[in-house]
Amino acid sequence: MTTKAGNVPKEKLAEKIEVFRKLHVPGTPLILYNIWDAGSARAVARSGARAIATSSWAVAKAHGFEDGEQIPYELALQSLRQVVEAVDLPVSFDLESAYGENPKEVEKNFSLAISAGAVGCNFEDSVPGTRTIRDIATQVGRIRAARRASDAADVEFFINARCDLFFQGPSVKHDEDLLAKVLDRASAYAEAGADGLFVPGLTTISLISQLAKRSQIPINILADSSTSVQMLADSGVSRVSYGAGPYIEALNALEQAARAVTR
Repeated sequence: MTTKAGNVPKEKLAEKIEVFRKLHVPGTPLILYNIWDAGSARAVARSGARAIATSSWAVAKAHGFEDGEQIPYELALQSLRQVVEAVDLPVSFDLESAYGENPKEVEKNFSLAISAGAVGCNFEDSVPGTRTIRDIATQVGRIRAARRASDAADVEFFINARCDLFFQGPSVKHDEDLLAKVLDRASAYAEAGADGLFVPGLTTISLISQLAKRSQIPINILADSSTSVQMLADSGVSRVSYGAGPYIEALNALEQAARAVTR
């Protein structure tokens, strides 16, 4: 008997998850040019992309909200369902901080994302709004709750644990001491059930290389103008995301095109 995760048969979702997992190869990173709706997902799919990933910032902006879980979760899920239905590629969902603090809320909201057809989620260790970083024990408990949701759905959902220690602003020194703290979290998050480690804000190639070599799980880096994809690949990165960049570029191009005909 075929069961379904939302509109996606469980067997089909499991196949997509397996494909998605295998795309995380150190030195040959998965490129995720982040999208915000069904139309942008189709456009990126036509480019030859191997997977699709949403950007929470872009999804929120496209619906008239600010980032940081300001868009209602049901609306974000509705957008996810539309993306999943629009393309046949694996779709990773930016779940931010899981719209909940306690493990029960986390488990419930991960279950809803799986039911909507996502193959994986980004999952932040910072608190929306304040950007305060949760302590390791708290986030470990939340990751375990996310893994319980995956186990209950009987799929190997890809939990991409986002560590925001390098994403705290210019007042925080980007050095090996901070990297050591990230590695402590990487180890704890992996043990709790995380499949990947996303470290936005980390742009120093030497530190990226060290992280990739020492992390137990694949490394995801946010694309930055100071580094090329080839540089990240050579550093052992397994996944490169573009975040809000594609949305900003698309809206700027739309504005310029409109200016050319309305003036």
